[in-house]
Amino acid sequence: MASSSSSSSTTSWLQCSVFLFILVCHGRVDAAGSTGSISKVENAVDFHIYYGQAFKVIKNAIDGKSYLLIQNNSRMASRTKYCTSRIKSFVVPLSNYSIDADYFPVSFFELLGVLRSLKGITSDSVASQCVLKLYEAGEIAVVNKSETQELAQFGAHFITNTDQPQSCNFVSFVPYGEETPLQRAEWIKFLGVFANAESRANQVYNAVRESYQCLIKLAKDRTSFKPTVAWIQYENDIWSFTKETYKLKYVEDAGGENVDASINKITYNISNPEDLDELHAILCTVDVVIDETFTSDPVVYNTSTFLKNINVEDHSCFVFLSNQSLWRYDKRIHNSTALDWYNGAVSQPQLVLADFIEVLFPTGNYTTTYFRNIAKDEGVVQIVSEKCDRDVSVAMEPTLPVCG
Repeated sequence: MASSSSSSSTTSWLQCSVFLFILVCHGRVDAAGSTGSISKVENAVDFHIYYGQAFKVIKNAIDGKSYLLIQNNSRMASRTKYCTSRIKSFVVPLSNYSIDADYFPVSFFELLGVLRSLKGITSDSVASQCVLKLYEAGEIAVVNKSETQELAQFGAHFITNTDQPQSCNFVSFVPYGEETPLQRAEWIKFLGVFANAESRANQVYNAVRESYQCLIKLAKDRTSFKPTVAWIQYENDIWSFTKETYKLKYVEDAGGENVDASINKITYNISNPEDLDELHAILCTVDVVIDETFTSDPVVYNTSTFLKNINVEDHSCFVFLSNQSLWRYDKRIHNSTALDWYNGAVSQPQLVLADFIEVLFPTGNYTTTYFRNIAKDEGVVQIVSEKCDRDVSVAMEPTLPVCG
């Protein structure tokens, strides 16, 4: 806990400690906050927001940390500083921030309209054309993620990997821990409090949720037939069926059925003849396959690659191949390393759901955003700075698919 420079500061600091204990441990809220707008967490379960007169507190359930956000025009801003294993303090709104670029969904910041305040990234491998534009213009610098002194210059450094050593200005942003697509999308409210942009965060989330729920109804009204879907990936001679809840939820919400509920085990070793035969038998019952296999070069990953990994010569019983429904979610990439699946797909799940409805019930008149059909030799779309055609000082609007 940082020490104060005067007795009055010490008294204020200790009083705040006691109040924070009450607030964070018991969830009491005594005022509406000085920003005039608040965010209420409705679906997400891994973070909570509380408001005081001149401060806000975020409780992160993933790593157990609490963030005290102090309004920059308050007396507390100059008197109070926390940096413990449990509580960190920040002055808001942030004047600048940086991100650990590995799998970070920077699209949340674009939707909030605070991209101009992003001043540091740990890698130029980012699945955002407008971030790349700012980087190439010299407005964003690449910083060494191992140099804590470099990162200390920013008002906050946002990370998704909570296992790494953390300095005083590190903030764990972990929507990936949530179990449903809408819970993950609601983490825009987490970032919104750092920018005093609660009103915008609420607006975006409400639009995303309404669009998502409309698409669910549309899918349910379309047909009673439920195509069977398998999320599957290959590594070191082992094929595995995915059990990540949010992926299974997408299938259900789009009107499909997950194969996972009917299989006896999750992994299959293709070096074992019995395992291989059982895997082929299961795949013969599947209508749609999502191949999640990691590849260093998505551009050249195609049906032939899949068949080689699946180790099969006669694939005549595979309905998903005869119906040309073999998909990957690496359609939008930057430099073959950064997938928009870990960026825009997190903040805008309504687009993923719209993709899935087209995957399960193809119309031919809808262009998917994140999924490409390798059974039809569909290639990737490169994310480049030249495609950023909007004013980055203005908030990006969520894309709402036609529903009805």
